[in-house]
Amino acid sequence: MAENKTQATGAGVGAFLGGIEDGVRRGDAEALAGLMERVSGCPAMMWGPAIVGFDRYHYRYESGREGEMLLVGFSPRKAALVLYGLLGWDGAEALLGKLGKHTTGKGCLYLKKLADVDLAVLEELVRAAVAAKRAAILAR
Repeated sequence: MAENKTQATGAGVGAFLGGIEDGVRRGDAEALAGLMERVSGCPAMMWGPAIVGFDRYHYRYESGREGEMLLVGFSPRKAALVLYGLLGWDGAEALLGKLGKHTTGKGCLYLKKLADVDLAVLEELVRAAVAAKRAAILAR
């Protein structure tokens, strides 16, 4: 079976975030890293070359494929901040309705900039997603 492309690495998160050329995107990424670290209670770690993740879980599909994946995280891409692990649980849609300017697709939340959203709602979205995922993991 093929290995998961997205794997934790030993790369430095600070160096990655510090290397973001756009000052607004770098500031947003640093703020998002702080928020996710505080809410998850886990330090940031790099997953692949461009994803900052918090906590991890083991998954196993019925097909037998298994691996490790980040619980929540983000990637500061040029077009938008891409947030992972925040969708697909009961109550997510209600919070997204209060979040502010965003788009979603394929399980990801896209934000052009943090100034476009209500940070208190974003923090609650992260907190609730982390809690829902941890509860689902424990229920297995």
